[in-house]
Amino acid sequence: MSEFTLGGYMRKHDRAAAFGGSDGQAYSVAVYVDEEPDLRGLFGAALLFVRWSPGGERPVGHVETESLAWGRTPVEATERLETLSLFDVKAALDEAIARAPAEW
Repeated sequence: MSEFTLGGYMRKHDRAAAFGGSDGQAYSVAVYVDEEPDLRGLFGAALLFVRWSPGGERPVGHVETESLAWGRTPVEATERLETLSLFDVKAALDEAIARAPAEW
């Protein structure tokens, strides 16, 4: 897997990918997978972006996407989401920020 994908980056650097959001704040990203399958029997996987304080010492909020990938198991859903390019992950972050309430 290329280091320019979410999963490839995390494996190569052994840490979460981090991005500057369209709001000027710093975010790190994690994969979130539903605990139970949906009516089709598939597990949804989404991106959870943690917003960090200006000094980076503590989280101060988060935004998340809707499910972007699905799989028959949580592992399969995670693997599918991890194939997203870092460019697509950044775009998903900016879309999530745009949908977030003005004051959060």
